[in-house]
Amino acid sequence: MQLTDLTLLELAAKLASRETSSVEATQACLARIAQVDGKVKAFLRLDEHGALAAAEASDARRKAGNPLGPLDGVPVAVKDIFLTEGVETTCASRILQGFVPPYDATAVRLLKQAGLPIIGKLNQDEFAMGSSNESSAFGPCHNPWDLTRTPGGSSGGSAAALAAREVFGTLGTDTGGSIRQPAALTNTVGLKPTYGRVSRYGVISYASSLDAPGPMARTVGDVAALLQVLARHDPLDSTSAPADVPDYLADLEHGVAGLKLGVPREYFVEGMDPEVEASVRAALKEYERLGATLVDLSLPHTKYALATYYLIAPAEASSNLARYDGVRYGHRARDAKGLKDMYGLTRDQGFGPEVKRRIMLGTYALSAGYYDAYYLRAQKVRTLIREDFTKAFAQVDAVVTPTSPVPAFKLGEKVNDPLSMYLMDVCTLPCNLAGLPGLSLPCGFTKAGLPIGLQLMGRPFDEAKLLRIARAFEREHDYVRRQAPI
Repeated sequence: MQLTDLTLLELAAKLASRETSSVEATQACLARIAQVDGKVKAFLRLDEHGALAAAEASDARRKAGNPLGPLDGVPVAVKDIFLTEGVETTCASRILQGFVPPYDATAVRLLKQAGLPIIGKLNQDEFAMGSSNESSAFGPCHNPWDLTRTPGGSSGGSAAALAAREVFGTLGTDTGGSIRQPAALTNTVGLKPTYGRVSRYGVISYASSLDAPGPMARTVGDVAALLQVLARHDPLDSTSAPADVPDYLADLEHGVAGLKLGVPREYFVEGMDPEVEASVRAALKEYERLGATLVDLSLPHTKYALATYYLIAPAEASSNLARYDGVRYGHRARDAKGLKDMYGLTRDQGFGPEVKRRIMLGTYALSAGYYDAYYLRAQKVRTLIREDFTKAFAQVDAVVTPTSPVPAFKLGEKVNDPLSMYLMDVCTLPCNLAGLPGLSLPCGFTKAGLPIGLQLMGRPFDEAKLLRIARAFEREHDYVRRQAPI
């Protein structure tokens, strides 16, 4: 077994026992990246010097006998949406090309304080707008299970880097499913925490009321360990919740006996791939065998979730992206004839087609005469969607659904069909509208060898129970041990 084949917690154990060093683990990751990333294209840029310096510092702390965190020395990487001091951060957009932040995002700072070397910045859809990683200004990422297919989006690079065994853990962001959907398409585990559980400070905004940074890894335990590092109240983020943080690994092995799991009929949508539905149904039977009780549910306003999301998210994006005007940072058009012309040319040259599409949709929804008819009404429907979940959680401990209605699709297959692309998020985005925690874990493979994901959604700030439920299923199967053929 290669060092990069270990899980995050397995490597942490080897570091603790001094069977290997952080420098060796970081060098192994860099060697693996050099070997395969020309095909996968998960990384937009590396910080070899910074990562090796952090690894050397970790090894020195261990040698000196200093108190260490449980993940000290484990190499990770972060989506290019997180600000990283001294390392270019572009959000996969040409409008931010050359932007070097003067400070770290809180999530990045917490990783560094815990001693985790950060190897580099990962590919994504531009400004996190997309479901396939194809809107990246620097080219699409490829799925290690089939290089002709998407790894999902927008955190496609974060998922692909794990599936290709380039790093041991990653950070992504989830606005409408952008952690969970790529996890499902790459046989990895992704957790969207409750809104407010992980700080958004220093995370470049797409839709401020929906964005949720979170951990991705190869196993449920790895994700729990990363969440333990990230879950902190942050006074720098006004939406950060001062909620108690449990020990996420403490109850991980307690199983599902006696728990009630809701199965909402609205999530088994028309057009769902039959192999996906079969795998999810088999997982539900497995939970019954393990002692859980399945409860049929209806979440009646789910049918409005897609339309609601694609009014609220573009509206907030239109507002957030107004700051990119060529004046303060990033790209500036050089051939402009005046200030107004510079604004227009800078944004035209800097933003890609998908970002422009969503800005225009959002600007229209917020414009005079349409705000009440579209944006305000969408917010009212959002409240109804949240109330559906509140009623459901009065009956059940978690809700179980498919993560993605289809397995990984071919690159280029949906790029000219925005509506078809938007439907990829149909199972994941209600969780964001309600601000709930959601997790995707592997639950099978298609006959063609493509991964299938199972989604769990829980009560606000009840990530510990979601992780416990996910681990109960993971423990019964070898899915997470299967490796992409790259």
